Amino acid sequence: MKATVLVDNIKGCGLNGEWGLCVYIEYDDKTVLLDTGASDLFVKNAEQLGLDLAKVDFAVLSHAHFDHADGMKSFFAVNDRAPFYLQKAAGENCYEKFWVFSKYIGIPRGILREAGERIRFAEGKFQICPGVWLLPHTTPGLEAVGKRNHMYLRDDCRCVVPKTDSNGRRGDRRWRPDDFSHEQSLVFETVNGLVIFNSCSHGGADNIIREVHEAWPGEKIKAIIGGFHLYTRKTDEIRQLARSIKATGIQQVYTGHCTGGKAFDVLKEELGDMVHQLSCGFVIEL
Repeated sequence: MKATVLVDNIKGCGLNGEWGLCVYIEYDDKTVLLDTGASDLFVKNAEQLGLDLAKVDFAVLSHAHFDHADGMKSFFAVNDRAPFYLQKAAGENCYEKFWVFSKYIGIPRGILREAGERIRFAEGKFQICPGVWLLPHTTPGLEAVGKRNHMYLRDDCRCVVPKTDSNGRRGDRRWRPDDFSHEQSLVFETVNGLVIFNSCSHGGADNIIREVHEAWPGEKIKAIIGGFHLYTRKTDEIRQLARSIKATGIQQVYTGHCTGGKAFDVLKEELGDMVHQLSCGFVIEL
């Protein structure tokens, strides 16, 4: 398989970058597009690299955030056939929230209705085609991660009556910490082992590797590819994650986007040559 990074935070190969991620993946006789970045930049970069988005057979949204989904309309404009896979729990309801202040960070509003039959929803361990799978989180307690990162889901309930807690305080039950049930891993079977793509790994890169181990017992995992959402984390936390990743026995780590430069340097110290930096135009062959 061959994966080409169309969009990442870091420029490369004469291509512009942006805060987002998009990867063009060639696997056997199929082509899969993972995410669409935060704009139509992935289309422009694909053209510069000579990659034909009209030939994409399947598209996958790693999770329901704007920096991975805002190019969806541009994809539908250049590809009129490929189904676009989201997790069943994905909706237009993701926010960043600090106290009473909130900001929408979700997929383009109205896209699920406008795209119609192009949108497909996956549930559980889901096979797209032979050798290509989608896997949701199975790790419990991810609401704590959402709360720590100020990420919330806003339920659509205009008539909700504010609830009262045990101390008599009234709150708004529309808001709940994001449990990342809308996030999914894209997993490929290769002769050298399983290859995992998870664009932000909000659920924890180490947890994701373990989830794949549990879903494919006894199978070797060759690599994990994607962002690790570490750009706000402390050095000790990053070191702990790096050691936890190494303990899984995985062979290769390719990371970028929301990992951040400082975190990448720490990962490099801990993981050495098994970790690689993503950038626009970067090619992975496994």
